[in-house]
Amino acid sequence: MSFQDSDALESQPTTWRRSDDPQYADDPEFTRFTTSLSDQLFSLQSNISRLSSQVALLGTRRETDRVRERVTDILSETGEEFKAIGEGLKKVQAWHDLGPSQKYTQNKLNQEFKASLTEFQGLQRQALERQKASATAARTALESEGGSGGTGSGGQGGDQQQLLQQEPQLADQAEVDFQETLIIEREVEIQNIERNVAELNELFRDVAHMVHEQGQSLDIISENVTSTRDDTRNADQQLRTASRHQKSARGKACCLLMILVIVLVVIILAVVLG
Repeated sequence: MSFQDSDALESQPTTWRRSDDPQYADDPEFTRFTTSLSDQLFSLQSNISRLSSQVALLGTRRETDRVRERVTDILSETGEEFKAIGEGLKKVQAWHDLGPSQKYTQNKLNQEFKASLTEFQGLQRQALERQKASATAARTALESEGGSGGTGSGGQGGDQQQLLQQEPQLADQAEVDFQETLIIEREVEIQNIERNVAELNELFRDVAHMVHEQGQSLDIISENVTSTRDDTRNADQQLRTASRHQKSARGKACCLLMILVIVLVVIILAVVLG
């Protein structure tokens, strides 16, 4: 489908459509629904921009618990919105009695959704990789710290020394337990992200299939538009040729009429003078 044909479909007027033909009937509900989906897609771009800026902080010195929390929240929120819009696109795909311009709107929404989802999936995978690397590094550091604990001491005054060391050891163990809890929470978050990645991959395949089907439909419309354009040009050329032939025929008829008039005048003069 050429760019010119796409513009022709997009700019196709709707005021001339016949109300008695379902193929050309206006559908205000379709317009409202697709406009709402388009607005939702536009709002998703702000989420994707915020997510990109937060994912860039992962794995750097600026990474904090708050940054990871924001990344997780945005991923979850945006993923749910993509699923909701995906369901809306499936409803648009099943809409009946659509005209050419409405089918173009249908395909345009699918293409925009696919592009936004592709961008979001890229950030999703990037966040997942950085979260995994960060969690692995934190667990490695925790295990190293736990394995380097103090050794037992001998000699006189052992009981007193154990009492003195007991409180710091308890504090260290509490910190280790706390860090272990944080790491487990991060691993759970990673599992949630992986589950969302799998769900959106399925949604992406559905949308890609819809885009493919819609592309075939638009190719047929494009062929019809091209055929109609060529037929119109041929008809215009034939009308111009017929017009030239008609003018030429009128000119010849006038010449013959003038010759007949002159002949008649000559004959009349010959009879009168004779």
